[in-house]
Amino acid sequence: MAEIILTDETFENEVLNSDKPVIVDFFATWCAPCSILAPILEEVAKDYADSVKVCKMDVDKCPVTSMAFKIESIPTLISFNNGKMTDMVVGFTGKERIVEMIGK
Repeated sequence: MAEIILTDETFENEVLNSDKPVIVDFFATWCAPCSILAPILEEVAKDYADSVKVCKMDVDKCPVTSMAFKIESIPTLISFNNGKMTDMVVGFTGKERIVEMIGK
């Protein structure tokens, strides 16, 4: 499964109501570290397609959700399981840490 692009309107259904664990990448198109992280997340989305959803949320286009989760720096990755936040990483991170998030 490819990454899912979220909006403020689709966040609840895609993330909080998901039957799978979810990792949300809060990013912006102008953010250099976000661009470097993107192919890593694409790889994780393909490698773990059966067990996790990987979603992206552009903070410039989705201010309501970004403010609700107090996103102040990007990239920020948040993992959710059963509608609850389970882990957060602020700033660039490697594939190993993202895989660790999946396990929580």
